[in-house]
Amino acid sequence: MFKYLLSTLLLSLFFTACTVTPSSVTQNRVESLSTLLKSLDSSISSKEARSLSSEIFQEVAKLKQKFNPTSPAHFNNFLINVGVKEKGLCYDWSDALYLHFSKKQYASFEFHLLVAHKGKYFYEHNTLVVVAKGGKVLEGIVIDPWRNSGKLYFSKVSEDEKYEWRHRSKRGCLR
Repeated sequence: MFKYLLSTLLLSLFFTACTVTPSSVTQNRVESLSTLLKSLDSSISSKEARSLSSEIFQEVAKLKQKFNPTSPAHFNNFLINVGVKEKGLCYDWSDALYLHFSKKQYASFEFHLLVAHKGKYFYEHNTLVVVAKGGKVLEGIVIDPWRNSGKLYFSKVSEDEKYEWRHRSKRGCLR
């Protein structure tokens, strides 16, 4: 009985120690993303880039509350795969963001999905990419809240050294 209680206590401490708590997004990060978005094309207005940047951070914050990610992200996946958690895999994040932003009317931006290591069970990773209207997908901006357990990672696709991204034009996430 004592071993059971001790095991339960240690397991509980492990799970709570890995929980990521929400934090407020700093203006600097919103501005950094805004600047990066504006760099996609000289015709993009600062106002539109700032609006999209703010909305991305707002939507990620909503999804963070919804998915309640556990850190690190791969441990979060484990919890989902064994049934402890319901959602929060990388494609849950990317699909939700894609569905949200696909409904928006941004004059200068398009939204697509990217995949790395497609079909490799433990390695496949999906994310959203923001592209200048009519631009090339692989010249866009990676929007990836999964990899840092709800803290938004963003960079130009070409500067994301962790993954070799491919356009995922037929994801089928429009459920």
